[in-house]
Amino acid sequence: MAWFRRRSSAPTTRDARKATLEHFAEFTRTRVGVEAYIEPVTNVTQTTVVLIATTGEWTRRRVPDAATARQIATELRIPVYDVQLVGYPQRMRDWNARQRRARSAGVD
Repeated sequence: MAWFRRRSSAPTTRDARKATLEHFAEFTRTRVGVEAYIEPVTNVTQTTVVLIATTGEWTRRRVPDAATARQIATELRIPVYDVQLVGYPQRMRDWNARQRRARSAGVD
């Protein structure tokens, strides 16, 4: 009997990959000058990719490894950098500072 069978509602690896690619594609399509920055594995997180637009606006998602990150950037036709080698661009820090000021002023 199938009455007690559980059906998993957790996303599969394929679903998660598709969602990440769709999110990155939308971010890239709706912003100018997007670049990818690969962040290394840490004790707390796996490899991540940060996409940063010319304005400094950014988004981050987990990826299985650096090779996958490079493949995603290639598919999106955007430059890709290793954050350990080049660091984060100043425009990202400036955007973060503007967001903090706006939040503290009560403006979203």
